[in-house]
Amino acid sequence: MTTFGERLTAATATRGPLCVGIDPHPGLLDAWDLPRTVAGLERFAMTAVEALGPEVAVIKPQSAFFEAFGSAGVAVLEKVLAGCREAGALVLLDAKRGDIGSTMAAYAAAYLTDDSPLAADALTVSPYLGFGSLRPALDAAAVSGRGLFVLALTSNPEGPELQHAVAGERSVAQTIADHAAAENAGASPLGSVGLVVGATIGRTGVDLSAVNGPLLAPGIGAQGATAADLRTVFGDDLSAVLPTTSREVLGAGPDVAALRAAARKSVDQVQAALG
Repeated sequence: MTTFGERLTAATATRGPLCVGIDPHPGLLDAWDLPRTVAGLERFAMTAVEALGPEVAVIKPQSAFFEAFGSAGVAVLEKVLAGCREAGALVLLDAKRGDIGSTMAAYAAAYLTDDSPLAADALTVSPYLGFGSLRPALDAAAVSGRGLFVLALTSNPEGPELQHAVAGERSVAQTIADHAAAENAGASPLGSVGLVVGATIGRTGVDLSAVNGPLLAPGIGAQGATAADLRTVFGDDLSAVLPTTSREVLGAGPDVAALRAAARKSVDQVQAALG
């Protein structure tokens, strides 16, 4: 069994270090001249899979936009997960799950086990019930060779009031980074427990150098960050950074060729910035 860290390293080496979101926002459905229905959702999502699945290293469906359509929307999400895998892309499901005990274990079973129709290569999770509350997901991911991306330094303006709060001698964000580093200790070429660190937040005051896991950097493009901003956030060592963009690429649709061209342009930009 290969680990998620190994598969991610291979995918970014082959396809470039970029994650593209599939976010069926109502405004994007309108822009693609699609109805705000399950049929429109499926047309949008599967067009994105057709265009991006063979091109980019990681695709990140935003679960909430599918859940908004109820069980029929979740069924479309299952098709997206399967289609991305068939096209050779890794799938990071952006669901930001976080809970305790048996509930966290149920989320882990839903998203991180081989026999689940919602299983992804990796899952975003929230540690703000304590990093230890993620243990069922951490264990399930390790057993199945999957990954986690733990929220650490998010770009929303409310984030710092919690993430930069000091607990003992360390900020909450630094504590999360240190826990991730402990989970990834000894892994090569890269651990499978990553962090989410917004590309728009500037200097963080958090030492990420020991994490030894992927650093997902949302905010490139429509949210205002440029690929060049990555060095401000992460410093000179950008080897583990995985920039992510959504609307910057999706806005080129619905034409498949235009979507692919936008993705290639984003890959070129981040490769130039990452060196």
